[in-house]
Amino acid sequence: MTVPQCVTRSLSRGQSPVEARPGSGTDSPVDVVKRYNDIVKSQEDKREYRGLQLPNHMKVLLVSDPTTDKSAAALDVNIGYLSDPDELPGLAHFCEHMLFMGTEKYPEENEYNKFLSEHGGSSNASTSSDHTTYYFDVLPQHLGKALDIFAQFFVSPLFTESATGRELSAVNSEHEKNASSDMWRLDQLNKSTAHKDHPFHKFGTGNRETLETIPKEKGIDVRKELLNFHKKWYSANIMTLVVMGKESLDELEEMVVKLFSVVEDRAVTAPSWPVHPFPPPLRRKRAYCYPVKDLRSLSIDFPIPDTRKHYKSGPGHYISHLLGHEGPGSLLSALKARGWCNSLVGGTRIGARGFAFFGVQVDLTEDGVKHTDEIVELVFQYIEMLRAEGPRRWVWEEQRDLMAMEFRFKDAQEPRALVVGHVHLLQEFPMQDILSTYYLLSDWRPDLIEELLSLLTPDNVRVGVVAKCFESKCTKTEPWYGTKYLQEDIEEARLNEWKAAKPTKELHLPPPNEFIPTKLDLEKSPDPTADAIAPVIIKDTPLMRLWYKRDNEFMLPKAFITLDLVSPLAYAEPASCNLTSVWVLLLRDSLQQFAYAAELAGLRWSVGNAKYGLSITIDGYDDKLHVLLEKLIEHIVGFKADPQRFAIMKESHIRAIKNFEAEQPYQHAVYQQALCLSDLVWTRCQLVESAESITPEQLNEFSAQFIRKVHVEGLMFGNLTRERALSVADTIENKLPKDATPLLAQQLLLYREVEIEKGAWYVREIENSVHKSSCASLYYACGVRRARDNVTLELLAQALSEPCFHALRTQEQLGYIVFSGVRRSNGVQGLRFIVQSDRHPAYLEERIEKFIEGSQDYLEKMTEEEFLKHRAALAAQKLERPKRLSGKASQLWNEITAQVYNFDRPRVEVDELNTVTKQDLIEFFKKHVSPNSADRQKLSVYVVSTAEGGAGKQHESDDEKKSLEPVVIRDLVDFKSRRRLYPHPAPFTNIPRKGAHCKL
Repeated sequence: MTVPQCVTRSLSRGQSPVEARPGSGTDSPVDVVKRYNDIVKSQEDKREYRGLQLPNHMKVLLVSDPTTDKSAAALDVNIGYLSDPDELPGLAHFCEHMLFMGTEKYPEENEYNKFLSEHGGSSNASTSSDHTTYYFDVLPQHLGKALDIFAQFFVSPLFTESATGRELSAVNSEHEKNASSDMWRLDQLNKSTAHKDHPFHKFGTGNRETLETIPKEKGIDVRKELLNFHKKWYSANIMTLVVMGKESLDELEEMVVKLFSVVEDRAVTAPSWPVHPFPPPLRRKRAYCYPVKDLRSLSIDFPIPDTRKHYKSGPGHYISHLLGHEGPGSLLSALKARGWCNSLVGGTRIGARGFAFFGVQVDLTEDGVKHTDEIVELVFQYIEMLRAEGPRRWVWEEQRDLMAMEFRFKDAQEPRALVVGHVHLLQEFPMQDILSTYYLLSDWRPDLIEELLSLLTPDNVRVGVVAKCFESKCTKTEPWYGTKYLQEDIEEARLNEWKAAKPTKELHLPPPNEFIPTKLDLEKSPDPTADAIAPVIIKDTPLMRLWYKRDNEFMLPKAFITLDLVSPLAYAEPASCNLTSVWVLLLRDSLQQFAYAAELAGLRWSVGNAKYGLSITIDGYDDKLHVLLEKLIEHIVGFKADPQRFAIMKESHIRAIKNFEAEQPYQHAVYQQALCLSDLVWTRCQLVESAESITPEQLNEFSAQFIRKVHVEGLMFGNLTRERALSVADTIENKLPKDATPLLAQQLLLYREVEIEKGAWYVREIENSVHKSSCASLYYACGVRRARDNVTLELLAQALSEPCFHALRTQEQLGYIVFSGVRRSNGVQGLRFIVQSDRHPAYLEERIEKFIEGSQDYLEKMTEEEFLKHRAALAAQKLERPKRLSGKASQLWNEITAQVYNFDRPRVEVDELNTVTKQDLIEFFKKHVSPNSADRQKLSVYVVSTAEGGAGKQHESDDEKKSLEPVVIRDLVDFKSRRRLYPHPAPFTNIPRKGAHCKL
């Protein structure tokens, strides 16, 4: 797989400045130094764009879209943790946290989040090596006020003493959350092995030790340093801003000029680091690392300069396209043939302004770990083949044409994704190219390709191998995360072998791509479904049901096809559940070589599995969709397991189940809740036990039975005629075995949810030894989904979300992860609260209940105006239209798979929502959530950390002895066998039951 140049996989997403073209833009009155009205955009893009340079040198991109149902803004400061003072690691990140905590004009700590929450918005921020980015979205009519609050972050933040002390806990909790994550650990290990005098060596996130304990010992006033940092670096001339709204460009300009021209220009220069953090003495190294999860990977990295100034010619893209290819003759094919790896990614990663890496990352099999040096040798053989072939113009032109086609028919981006995605680019690229960067190649520069290839040599390489088997070898400890590792010089003899690598016949350039669409026209023939809200059933046999709808909204030459192959065999017992999972892994694996070209040509595809069977989805240009789909079906129907690949995928599957142990505590809480509430679910322990004994022969027999006992349901939506859709469906049905027997209607019923009796409170407690954090998850069941209950519950979640976060995270600082919201499963719903913390779950439960106790008072005191704001925000959120064809298709498909068929759900539910009063909301709360309710149905899950420094067994309660004690769920089967099951929600529309019906 190719990693595009603009994507980085560490937390750093740096950009570097490129000079604007002389003479571009227009001189303007005093309020704006320059306007740019010549921004290159896609032919299909209906939005309008304008670039500005403000008098304080801030660069701005305005986006006007009168049809948008969300407005958004992002501001990027061209500074990150590489600029932290040496004695205060994590200060840039801490500063990012503190800006949310009130400003001179808006001193309330939660003013920003409260305003956004009441007006259908959300916000976030991130700190990387050389950037800090802040962003939000909000309902369009409230953009002006939201921007005003936001602008003040950069004008006059307060950094109050009390908030500084408390928010430090959030930064520390965030670090604790990451401490057992291999991604964070490996990222820091890479930095910690860099040159110690280079800022890349730093610890970027900070924790209590670096921001409180050590500074106190040294007499450093952290708040004062925060103010200094903000004053020094938060300068308008190194800031960029993107604002998208429904207003005209002139109105947006007026708003932005007024609010952001007052940000001070301190005339600072954003630092860049042209000297690489891995100079020659730190190359020719091999590192071994012992992970938390059972991971096995090999990284082959080459330090290179920052290549982004060559974005018009894309030399890095050319090489990564070939090295990461998955088709015939590729590096991946050679590695898979030897049984050494399953996947591979290659590409450029930016470290920060001035330096980058070209890397190949290989996921290793058990056998692959023993052959890492041979894998590196194969990589050098492939690089030698590329040198011998020389840069090929047709390869570059094929990429250029595919990227230009992608740019032309690009799906509209969500407002928040658009502003965040472009605000970094503004720091670096000319305004005219801001939308087309990384899409439109215009300069064929073989010299740059050769220059980059010349750096990919054994003398420049750094190799890293991660696997559990290196535990005894890893004798060093990385200081910040405690990762065990060992770094050594690569032996001279091995380097010489790699230098002598020669191209082989096995490795060659890919063939021309046969999936490039030749027909990109829109279907013009009339179709009644184009203007309809719901899809229609155009084929309905005992074996297959097909839904169809023509698109008239997105108007792109694209379509979306999804199929569910439903079989009761898929989840009949743990063994068959494992067989289905391994089957899916093998299907993806065997299709990889064929389907990779389709992916490059804009066809996304997936094969997945769920309780009910297999699911297939393909979306993209409609021209060649059917070719890929037919191939997928052929692979499924005629499946035969390759024993070597079976062994590899089985091992991978078992490892993935076991690795769940190291996931975050809140994920364990969510899993345990599902175990308690779903009528049938095999546990991870049962799955691992039965997976050990499955064989390729069993899978061959199972897949043959499965495909003969199946019902296929599908949706085809987009730029397709009814005739084409039917023809594809007929082809699929004809490919099914002739002796396939249809399923009966009752074999197509959905799973159901366990009902907790009224007035009951159950608790399920488990231990986790990997993380220091514990977690409490509280669930209050609210019954079967019905339109009125749906919207009342959503409105309650909407009203409580911000106060809950403010109370439990900002004020009490219980932990970094504080969440409240709706849980829906198997047609049943409820309200859920999750807090992950270093405190014991029983204490967390008390604090959540304390918050809930005060919530009735909060709801009763809420003014009618505030209530209506929440109601309007929820209504607008529900009516938000999907921005892309696949999003719309997923909405329709969710109704079909849930067998509820309410295709007009947003409108139906908003009509219902508009009749819900404040009193209705209070009554709903009193019945389902209030501690005083006799009807309350509550399930608590405790994940207790037994790791060193975790909460452990002891819990000191705040309260006196509780009047109500929970019933502990020790035996899941016993618990479920004594409870009723909820019914399914009634279908909204009268659709006949699918499957075979007995005539007698």
